[in-house]
Amino acid sequence: MKLVVEGDIVKVIEGGEVREMGVGSAEAFEIISKLWLRSGWDAKYVYGFSWLGRPVIQLPDDMIRIQEVVYAVKPDVIVETGVAHGGSLVFYASLLKAMEKGRVIGVDVEIRPHNRQAIEAHEMFPLISLVEGDSVAPEILGQVQDQIAPGETVLVLLDSCHTKEHVLKELDAYSPLVTPGSYIVAMDGIMKDLVGAPRSNTDWDWNNPSDAALEWVEAHDDFIIEEPAFPFNEGDVKSRVTYWPNAFIKRVK
Repeated sequence: MKLVVEGDIVKVIEGGEVREMGVGSAEAFEIISKLWLRSGWDAKYVYGFSWLGRPVIQLPDDMIRIQEVVYAVKPDVIVETGVAHGGSLVFYASLLKAMEKGRVIGVDVEIRPHNRQAIEAHEMFPLISLVEGDSVAPEILGQVQDQIAPGETVLVLLDSCHTKEHVLKELDAYSPLVTPGSYIVAMDGIMKDLVGAPRSNTDWDWNNPSDAALEWVEAHDDFIIEEPAFPFNEGDVKSRVTYWPNAFIKRVK
């Protein structure tokens, strides 16, 4: 596909056919957004943000969207696998503090000492607990379960190892914690569309969180993949700009 922008007109040239559309149309926005996402990956765009002083390696669009979900679900506990610099833990904790309820549990196979020190020194740390170890190891899962009381509303975010095999294991391990009406979110399925890009692997066309989510839901009728509704939208764009396609796995019973 070839994309040409001439003033306010976008031309899409594909297979000898030319389609023209206004640059401000929803269709043009979707096409340009896909190119922007790929360009952003190559340029490491998401490596340039922080939240309350901690690096947060996420697409800003995704962080705003997950904020909408957190506010709608109002979880007592957010469990996130994958800690890195701790920015997302701080982000979720700050949302919960503003809502005056809830806490965050972060799980990672290795929490580097300088990151642990910074997280533990942060103003949001009273709402954060850290569990270090393999997220799918029974003893680590047990440590997480021990911090969740019966009847609490739980939201789970999967952002650790993104291989299909590992995501499937995390879905098996953590889905029982999810409350009906809440979600387990399999992040970074954009990997599927990045084969051939810098820092990608040739097997990402199948070895990714999106394919894991689709396969897992087929075998679990108490969960569905469902994009959360926009709580506000007066624009023409009806789909998210995201690194997380097929990510939102909702427990329905």
